[in-house]
Amino acid sequence: MDLDAYAAVHRPEWDRLRALVRRRRLSGDEADDLVRLYQVTATHLSTVRSTAPDPVLISELSELLSRGRTRIAGSHEPAWRDLRRFVAVSLPAALYRVRWWSWAVIAASLLVAVVSGVWVSTTPGGLDVVGPVSVQQDYVDRAFAEYYDPGTDFALTVWTNNAWIAAQCVALGITGLWPAYVLFTNAVNLGVVGGLMSSYGELDVFFALILPHGLLELTAVFVAGAAGLKLFWALVEPGHRTRARAVAEEGRALFTVAIGLAGALAVSGVIEGYVTGSGLAWWLKILVGVVAAAAFWAYVIVLGRRAVAQGETGDLERDLAGDTVAVRG
Repeated sequence: MDLDAYAAVHRPEWDRLRALVRRRRLSGDEADDLVRLYQVTATHLSTVRSTAPDPVLISELSELLSRGRTRIAGSHEPAWRDLRRFVAVSLPAALYRVRWWSWAVIAASLLVAVVSGVWVSTTPGGLDVVGPVSVQQDYVDRAFAEYYDPGTDFALTVWTNNAWIAAQCVALGITGLWPAYVLFTNAVNLGVVGGLMSSYGELDVFFALILPHGLLELTAVFVAGAAGLKLFWALVEPGHRTRARAVAEEGRALFTVAIGLAGALAVSGVIEGYVTGSGLAWWLKILVGVVAAAAFWAYVIVLGRRAVAQGETGDLERDLAGDTVAVRG
C-alpha cells in the first residue's frame, strides 16, 4: 500500500475529526459527524497497522482517536474534585444513613460495658477473671497508666490496631456474626477494666485516660460495626431492591464509611499518642476528646443530612457504579 497516497486521500477526514474534537460546542449534526469520523479513523488506523505500520502516522492517529474518544465518552473530573466530593458529600451521606444503627450499637455496647463493670466490681470472685491479686494490683498501679506512652510510635501502633478492628467489621460485616462478636468483646473488655479500676478506687484515673481518645475511637469502632451489621441486614431484608443490588449498594457505601473511619481513627490515635498520656490537666484532656467526638457527629449530621436530602447515599456516582435494572415497588 502507498502510505503517502492513503494519507492524502483520508487526510481531510482526519482534519475534520480534529476540528470537531477542538470545538467547545457541537450541533446535533456535528456530534453525529464526530462519531462517524471517529469510527472511520479507527478503521484507518487498523489498516495502517496491518499493511504499512508507519510509527509516525500510527502515533498521530492514535492520539487523534484518544482525543475523539474523550470527547465522545466524556472525561472524568480531576482527582481533587473527587476528593472534595468524597469528603463533603459521599462520606457524610454514608455515615448519616447508618446513624440509627450506630446509635443503637453505641447504646447496646455501653449497656454491656456497664453490666460487665458492675459484675466485676460487685460480684464475689468477679475480679478473678482479671487474674491473681498481684496481677490486678500491678495493672491498677502501673500497667494501665504506662500503656499510654506519648509518642509517634505509640500513636501509629494504636491507629493500626484500631483500623484493623474496624476493617474486620467492614470486611466480614456481611456475616452479621463477626461484627457482633467484635463489638461485644470490645464492650466486655472495656467494662472489665473499668470495674477493676473502680474496685481499687481508681475510677477517676480510668476515665481520665480513656475519655480523651476513647470518645472518638470507640465511636469509630461502633460505627464500623454498625455499618457491617447494616450490610448484613441488606442481605436479610433488601426491601424493594433485589438482594444482589441491595448488597452491592450497601457494600460500596460501607467501604466509603471504612475509608472515613480510618481518618477518624487516625485523629484518635494522635490524641491517644500525644494527649492522653501527656502532662496536661485531666479536664483539658477530656475536653479535647469531647471536642473531637462532637466535631465528628456535627460533620455527620450537618453535612450528612444535607447530602442525603439531595439524594446521596454514599455509593459511587452512577457513571462509576454502573447501570441497574429498574424494579417495581
